[in-house]
Amino acid sequence: MRFVQVSRLRAMGFGLAVLMTIGLTMQLLGFHFPKMTSQSSTIHPLSSIPPSLPPTCQPKRHIVFLKTHKTAGSTVLNLLHRYGDNNGLFFALPIKYQFHYPHFFNYYQVKGINSPNRTQYNILCHHMRFNLPEVRKVMPADSFYFTILRDPATMAESSFIYFRFASSAFKKAPNLTAFISNPSYYYQEKEQSDHYARNLLSFDLGFDHNAPFTVTLARARAQTVEETFKLVLLTEHFDESMVLLKEELCWDLDDVVTFKLNIRGSSRPLEPEEVKKLRAWNTLDWYLYEYFNQTFWDKVERFGKEKMDNEVMRLRERRQQLAELCLQNLEPVRAEDIKEDAFKPYQNGQAKILGWAVRKDLDPQIRSLCIQMATPELQYIDLLDARQFPAGSKM
Repeated sequence: MRFVQVSRLRAMGFGLAVLMTIGLTMQLLGFHFPKMTSQSSTIHPLSSIPPSLPPTCQPKRHIVFLKTHKTAGSTVLNLLHRYGDNNGLFFALPIKYQFHYPHFFNYYQVKGINSPNRTQYNILCHHMRFNLPEVRKVMPADSFYFTILRDPATMAESSFIYFRFASSAFKKAPNLTAFISNPSYYYQEKEQSDHYARNLLSFDLGFDHNAPFTVTLARARAQTVEETFKLVLLTEHFDESMVLLKEELCWDLDDVVTFKLNIRGSSRPLEPEEVKKLRAWNTLDWYLYEYFNQTFWDKVERFGKEKMDNEVMRLRERRQQLAELCLQNLEPVRAEDIKEDAFKPYQNGQAKILGWAVRKDLDPQIRSLCIQMATPELQYIDLLDARQFPAGSKM
């Protein structure tokens, strides 16, 4: 019996020695056991998920974003607003909310452009009809240009609802189905806001949206866009787009995490035949979209498919974390259900634009970040304007 007890003690002593040896080895190799605390699962929004690799580039601070209509541009705009706001960058702001759209952009439309006290502009990103020579008068020569495109079929459906009472062609049509069936019956060139009803992407890019389609013309335009814009994002692949944008700008993951803004409450799915007709009606835009769909996936392939999948997963996980932390509801809500005016999205046409309600029971520093992510476009422009042009400023 004594022998058995001694054997057990020896076995326990040997096991304890083994465990101590393993623990010492792990410490020498740099392994650490996490401390178990009651707050170990708390999400801290101000410290982003560690990057995959140490940065080997310098963050870009001179940026031109051509915000096209009905392409998730408002969501992209939010991340630019936040980054510039948090890093003290200077925006080329419109005197009102757009650069005299639908007219071509002109440098004198930038607020404070002729002020002797103005600083160098860092970011130009609000609605315009693109005009490269005039943009170059405003922005530094090393500016990074990018834009975003969307399938013209779904874009046309969204435009019809959003610009229902702005475009004469849309107003004439009794409904979307009628317009799709025979768009040329309702459409007349040069009538009020006709650009919303046909080849809207081409118009925003500065081209003649009513030009007759030829492959030669369409290819030349695509090449012009490619020479100017170093990155063309796709609405349908928004998360992959954000990963590519993060890499190009040399920004952190949190810089490109967004909540969707300016989104509609509901939309009617298009039938396959309707998609075909709308793409044919917007042939110039459809060529551009197909062209840059190819260049987009070429960039993804060079980036690495497995690497892209991992980065998209990290992006979505981070968005979910911040949504759970910041928002009262994980789904967007109607404007009338948002109590704070700062988060109520602008309503236009027949579209019911949804927004986000931010939780009030947050630490002030954390709530400040959440507020930035949920602030709609127009309200954020007002905030930037007040920062850059305070009362009494001579700018």
